[in-house]
This record gives sequence, C-alpha cells and structure tokens, in this order.
Amino acid sequence: AVNPGHYKSKNGLEVIDCIEAFTEDLNGIEAVCVANVLKYICRYKKKNGLQDCNKALWYLTKLVQHLEEQEKNQNIN
Repeated sequence: AVNPGHYKSKNGLEVIDCIEAFTEDLNGIEAVCVANVLKYICRYKKKNGLQDCNKALWYLTKLVQHLEEQEKNQNIN
C-alpha cells in the first residue's frame, strides 16, 4: 500500500502531512532529520516498537550534532 496504516492516526491524519507541515521551512540535513524523527515516532507503536524509537533517537542525535556544529561555527565567525 502507498499509505500503510502505520502512517495514519485513528482520525485519518497522515504522517506525510505532518512531515510536510513541519519541514516546509527547513533544508538539507535538518529537513531529513526532522522528517525521519516524525516518521519513526509516529509509527513506532504500530510497526517496529523499540527499533523505531532508536531510529528516531539516531536522527534526533544527528540533528542536535548538526545544530551544535552550526552554533559553534557562528560563534567562531
């Protein structure tokens, strides 16, 4: 299926719509990380449980590292 059930809430809200809404002003790795955190957190209960939580954590950690690096570079300049 194109939109499997694990990407849809009980009231019909789809994860792709959340991702689109919350990444529209983001670019590059920030958009990728936020999209994946949302995807894995939203589906963990219906699909892969702890594995999906760990994937979300991996992408969140990557985002934090990226933002820390950006902040560090801004403080240098």
